[in-house]
Amino acid sequence: MSTGTEGDILCFFINGKKVTENHADPETMLLSFLRQKLRLTGTKSGCGGGGCGACTVMVSRYQPATKTIIHFSANACLLPLCQLHGAAITTVEGIGSTKTRIHPVQERIAKAHGSQCGFCTPGMVMAMYALLRNKPQPSMEDITNALAGNLCRCTGYRPIVDGCRTFCQEANCCRVSGNGNGCLNGGSPADEAVHESPQLFDKEEFLPLDPTQELIFPPELILMTEKDNPQTLTFHGERISWVSPVSLEELVQLKTRNPKAPLVMGNTNIGPDIKFKGVLHPLIISPTRVKELFEVTHTPKGVWLGAGCTLAEVRSLLEKKVPQFPEEKTELFRALIQQLGNLGSQQIRNVASLGGQIISAYPNSDLNPVLAAGKCKVSVISNGGRREVPLNQDFFVGFCKTALKPEEVIVSVFIPFSRKGEFVRVFRQAPRKETSFATVTTGMRVFFCEGSRVVQDVSIYYGGMAATTVSATKTCAAIVTRPWDDETLGRAYDVLLDELVLPPSAPGGKVEFRRSLSLSFLFKFNLEVLQKLREMNVIKDELSERMQIRPLPRDIQPGLQEFQHVSKGQSSQDPVGRPMMHRSAISQATGEAVYCDDMPTTDGELFLSVVTSARAHAKITGLDVSEALRLPGVVDVITSKDIPGKKVQTMFGYPDELLAQSEVSCIGQMVCAVVADTREHAKRGAAAVKISYEDLPDPVFTIEEAVEKSSFYEPRRTLERGNVSEAFKTVDQIYEGGIQMGGQEHFYMETQSMLVVPVGEETEFNLYVSTQWPTLTQDVVCETLGIPSNRVTCHVKRIGGAFGGKLSKTSILASITAVAAWKTNRAVRCVLERGEDMLITGGRHPVLGKYKVGLMKDGRIVAADFQYYSNAGNTVDESLPVVEKMILHMDTAYNIPNLRGSGAACRTNLPSNTAFRGFGVPQSLLIVENMIEDVAMLLGRPADQIRDINMYKGPSVTHYKFEFSPENLLRCWDECKIKAEFSARRRAADQFNQQNRWKKRGVSIIPIKYGVAFADSFLNQAAALVHIYKDGSVLVTHAGTEMGQGIHTKMQQVASRELHIPPSKIYISETSTNTVPNTCPSAASFGTDANGMAVLNACQTLYQRLKPMRERNPKGSWEKWVNDAFFEKISLSATGFYRGPDLYFDWDKMEGLPYAYFVYGACCSEVELDCLTGDYRTLRTDIVVDIGRSLNPSVDIGQIEGAFMQGLGLYTMEELKFSPSGLLYTRGPSQYKIPAVCDVPLRFNVHLLSDTDNPHAIYSSKGIGEPVLFLGSSVFFAIKDAAAAARSESGLVGPFTLNSPATPERACLACSSPFTQKIPASKPGSFKPWALDI
Repeated sequence: MSTGTEGDILCFFINGKKVTENHADPETMLLSFLRQKLRLTGTKSGCGGGGCGACTVMVSRYQPATKTIIHFSANACLLPLCQLHGAAITTVEGIGSTKTRIHPVQERIAKAHGSQCGFCTPGMVMAMYALLRNKPQPSMEDITNALAGNLCRCTGYRPIVDGCRTFCQEANCCRVSGNGNGCLNGGSPADEAVHESPQLFDKEEFLPLDPTQELIFPPELILMTEKDNPQTLTFHGERISWVSPVSLEELVQLKTRNPKAPLVMGNTNIGPDIKFKGVLHPLIISPTRVKELFEVTHTPKGVWLGAGCTLAEVRSLLEKKVPQFPEEKTELFRALIQQLGNLGSQQIRNVASLGGQIISAYPNSDLNPVLAAGKCKVSVISNGGRREVPLNQDFFVGFCKTALKPEEVIVSVFIPFSRKGEFVRVFRQAPRKETSFATVTTGMRVFFCEGSRVVQDVSIYYGGMAATTVSATKTCAAIVTRPWDDETLGRAYDVLLDELVLPPSAPGGKVEFRRSLSLSFLFKFNLEVLQKLREMNVIKDELSERMQIRPLPRDIQPGLQEFQHVSKGQSSQDPVGRPMMHRSAISQATGEAVYCDDMPTTDGELFLSVVTSARAHAKITGLDVSEALRLPGVVDVITSKDIPGKKVQTMFGYPDELLAQSEVSCIGQMVCAVVADTREHAKRGAAAVKISYEDLPDPVFTIEEAVEKSSFYEPRRTLERGNVSEAFKTVDQIYEGGIQMGGQEHFYMETQSMLVVPVGEETEFNLYVSTQWPTLTQDVVCETLGIPSNRVTCHVKRIGGAFGGKLSKTSILASITAVAAWKTNRAVRCVLERGEDMLITGGRHPVLGKYKVGLMKDGRIVAADFQYYSNAGNTVDESLPVVEKMILHMDTAYNIPNLRGSGAACRTNLPSNTAFRGFGVPQSLLIVENMIEDVAMLLGRPADQIRDINMYKGPSVTHYKFEFSPENLLRCWDECKIKAEFSARRRAADQFNQQNRWKKRGVSIIPIKYGVAFADSFLNQAAALVHIYKDGSVLVTHAGTEMGQGIHTKMQQVASRELHIPPSKIYISETSTNTVPNTCPSAASFGTDANGMAVLNACQTLYQRLKPMRERNPKGSWEKWVNDAFFEKISLSATGFYRGPDLYFDWDKMEGLPYAYFVYGACCSEVELDCLTGDYRTLRTDIVVDIGRSLNPSVDIGQIEGAFMQGLGLYTMEELKFSPSGLLYTRGPSQYKIPAVCDVPLRFNVHLLSDTDNPHAIYSSKGIGEPVLFLGSSVFFAIKDAAAAARSESGLVGPFTLNSPATPERACLACSSPFTQKIPASKPGSFKPWALDI
């Protein structure tokens, strides 16, 4: 073993090139090495914890024992550089580029329109590429497994899956050309109609996959690995040393000398601890090269698996074993295979080790309950020799603690064969179906003597029910030696309920749900065991079909995307109305597309890390930065005192401090910032800043507290049509109800990112910022620095997703970064980590809605009074216009003659909420639709009938006196019912519900009417600048920012049509304030409407200028005309401008014209719900939208699908949790679940309404970014419909509360099964809950 501080040399390959690193730091992960050292920025940083897949790479290693090469996907953010000795890494740059050739995976994801903002695309590409290296012809299941660990916030996944599906061998059956009219959809393969309907892409054009063209594994690494005498490797970093031993003996010696040093195999446990919890280990031991830890030994009683085997290897080994033995011997093997399929993502399973899973002893571990129930044992070694330790209740002694001594090492794990008459089952429930930590998980085993139903032995272990994996010992005692029947089990449920008690304030919350699950899982086990006893003829009575529980369906079918052909007379050169690929999709798929943090560092560049408040409501009594300034690399600390200009921004008359000075009003408020030479040093510096506080009394967190204390931002708004109070006197029935709706995190894949570069003279600065509103950022920076706007240029190349979250907060962060650049006179970069971003930037407003509704017996709603309260947070931000938009949309699709709404933004001590796609409308309309559902339940009628009766019909007027025709709303509604086969599926769902006791189906159809444009008229303007160069190429600049919504692609199409040249001649480089000044935000679904008209205006001016050249030389080429114009001194540059509609609203008169036009749509969704666990699948979704004449169907359908999936997340999954002191718990993808591939509707059909136009926008199109998000609520109401069916089994009818999001917890409790009813409810106020109900 090498001594001293001189480390060994690390040798590995990246993309076929050898890399030797003399000073590898154990704290350096592959991701930062790739991005900062090698400038390979295609691999993206999305979360830093292995939860989003943006940093996926492929690792290849040579196995000398079998002389084979293995390839697997892994998260670069968790791969320690020191572990890569002898490995070959392939990144997205290594498989193809536009300079050489693109790889079929890159091409297919791009051309199938699977890349919008593009930030997740390289990770998707690499996950799929690694799969294809192992399986060139994968199945659909392989594909969905491979992509399960990759998150995307833009596309809704359907186009990504469709692009990847073209590699499937099954794909030959169904035409996967983006319209899904194959045999599965009822069309025969020879169906003629297939060829007539236009398609989003043509798979015949794709390059074939040729496995012989891939990079070979470097022969040098094979020789290096084959060498007989591997050496121990040691690496020394700034704070940590790393040792990689090569023999078991050496490992034991190291562990004896350093019992506290952790063993790191996959780094999926220690890595996040170091990164997120600040844990520091001076020494790390990495035994990945100790052969004994990977050995597999067979015995007559079972299999010993090396503790170092990865979870993927364990699963693969067990899958190979199952067919080799009789079924009765492999019960435990099959249970483990099932649980391993649920554990983490493919990328995590490829590196995480079996021993690591056991020793980390997480309370909700998925493997430990099964291993314990299955009587597994571990073989451990230490200086004192070997011993075998059974995995039982004595093994797990406390939170993340086992009975092993600190110096002991697990060498292998014994998995026994099962016996005849023995059954092993696993059950788990998690916030998301895949890649999610379990809420409750269990392993259960029972053993019967042959021919008997008397229980000989039973073992039940739970995870998620205590601080450790627990054994239900008393419950087992109540079952053993007794016959397996209803009487025994009935007693067992009661014993279990008393045995596994969770205190109401237990960490993790969800107490009633978790206790209910523990009973439900035992009941499910009971049903499975009864079925097995029947198969063995031990019992004769048949279990009714009704009682059986089959797994929820999971196979994704091809969907339909219906849109209209362009008109016959349209020139083939004119791209408008055609499904044109996103203009940067190929660059995004190859990793060449440049995002803010991909820009190369400049000489002397510093990194900024913000320091945030740890108290929700307190005075700052001291700020000590001395320790931070002493740390290596730290250059300065920026406080409010350093700001040369305005320290406070004003919004809607309320102050908003850039950096807190004397008082903080939420946890996460920015207090100061540390600048250092590297990210790591800045982060450590920020952690060393000490702030002392004096708490102020009575912080306000919830809406109820704010209402009680009248803590509001003024003005509050009210709008009334008719006379609501009088109308209530004339109705047949009055009902009062309400619903609470949680907030939502934007979870854009690219966190807040900015780079401020001082030019060096006359206080000039270049800002490179990921923002939706470059001008606001420019304005705020200039005010903060006290300099004129002409000194600051804000550049936006592209944004990795925004959704409203990159408007106001971004400008404040950019200002703080600019102060640091101004003070140090050096370039400063600030890129928030995912957890910081989620903590600081706020999200969608949680809303409490109350209503009083007056109805007639025939279903007509005559009067309705709505009260909206939003949780605005600690600053006003955009909260007031959000409340206004809620009230302006409260009529939605319904003509309620007497309608009143009032709204208030509540001031609380939570991080300020802000703009988010839909801007209040998704909250407002959910409350209205919930009222409709309540009315339907009161009257005992289907909800769609109540919607029908009350919908706008004929020439109509909104509640703010705006006249419109609802014709297209009704067309969408009727067409949606037909396309979705609504009536037939409603009947089928009712029949299914009669035949199934524990699973229910729900169907819901929801309409929308959404107003587009800004009610503040000045925001509707736009400008453009178009240059034609002498060679005929065209450069277009406009005010819109590209964030995945395809605005640059659409502007290219507009310019192409107006200049009569192909899109290939037109380039859009960036959005910048020095080319187009005084811009408005890209928001409110109005970006294309406004900027399209400005580009059209500029192009028409230029085309007009070229008229004399064209007339003189009609047969000439475009290039000739342009060249002639230059020599005739005709300007080839023009600005374009669009005033936008003159919109306004007068709140005193309660009337106005707040929107330019409406987008209409309807959506029908069907779900299947497991009433015992609350788990559900969306079986099918059909959306019909009127978007006028689509400029680009592929982009628009992409926006529709993406918005729908974001809505599905909002209403059914995404839950922000705050501690009782106001700290956000959910600060990353491991705690906050956005939809993944597993959440896409199994049949997802989108239809654009045909033969419609819109005189109010460019080429008769309509804005489409926001409206469809609300239609995700169709899934919420389908779940509610299914829950109502479940409740009726327990004799419960009529309206009931189901708050949003309808998580598995809420859905399960709403179903009110006999097991849920057994759980005693905790009295509110009698305990301090783990999380606030926000």
